[in-house]
Amino acid sequence: MARIKDVAAHAGVSVATVSRVLNDNPSVTAETRDRVYAAMSALRYVPNAVARSLRTEATMTLGLIIGDILNPFFTELARGVEDEARRAGYTVIIGNADERAAEQDHYVRTLVGQRVDGLLICPTAEVTPLVQELVSTGRPLVFLDRTISGLDVPFVRADGARAIAELVAHLKAMGHTRIAFASGPATLSTGRERTDAFVAAMAGANLEVRPEYVAAGDFREGSGRAITGRLLDLAEPPEVIFFGDNLMTLGGLDEIRARGLRIPDDVAVASFDDVTWFAHVDPPITAIAQPTAELGRRAVRLLLDRVAGRVGQSVELPAELVVRRSCERKGA
Repeated sequence: MARIKDVAAHAGVSVATVSRVLNDNPSVTAETRDRVYAAMSALRYVPNAVARSLRTEATMTLGLIIGDILNPFFTELARGVEDEARRAGYTVIIGNADERAAEQDHYVRTLVGQRVDGLLICPTAEVTPLVQELVSTGRPLVFLDRTISGLDVPFVRADGARAIAELVAHLKAMGHTRIAFASGPATLSTGRERTDAFVAAMAGANLEVRPEYVAAGDFREGSGRAITGRLLDLAEPPEVIFFGDNLMTLGGLDEIRARGLRIPDDVAVASFDDVTWFAHVDPPITAIAQPTAELGRRAVRLLLDRVAGRVGQSVELPAELVVRRSCERKGA
């Protein structure tokens, strides 16, 4: 088993610096902190905090680690978690992983050190030794929104396959055949699942999936805008761009409007993930709505089952298609 001095040697820093990183000392630079976290992952180093915290005293606190606090989906998810936890007499401590495995592990260490009674994690793509250690020690843990292959962890998530099939059928009924998908990263379960569902839905509707019409982003605004630019620059651009989440949709809308194009006359738009303001822009945006708050509530109930020593079952809730005017054709 790796020791703290092994981590220091691997990262090229002193043992004291590793200790400062573990204790979140603000004097450590971000670059050094990332090097130390990378060394800890490479060496499968697990701080003693995990073992120390395996105690029986309840603290009536739960930890929630979300992917990106700037994403409205995660904001609403956190609200659902907090509401349900409060009803059960628990307080929630929230950490923002910023879609980085090192930041996720930072919050895992912090929350475990605070002796939270259980953890809800929207996991990043990377399987880290620290998360594997949580699973192996049997700490109450539930994955929320996303899953990680190979880890036996109960989860709560939305199933968007049916809604995506309904969206493709709706687009076909509107007369659209050239449909592009700006997907999320294949490294995330949600990115893979939405892409697979889109490809299956297109096949079921007897529509061609052009390779140049499917591009992976990172579920953030910048990639949505960049992908939209590349799609619109094609010799034969798509009639519809379906975005893999709300932030990518926002980036796509920025690019479309920067070019002086009109929605849906010049290009139609649809989004996986619905947000409140989609109903209030002109035109309102067709979207697939996840039962976000309910996902948060169900996750807390499942986690509290685990805290109480009950097995509990994973939960999948259906997403729903919300048709608005962003995919209409002229004369439709």
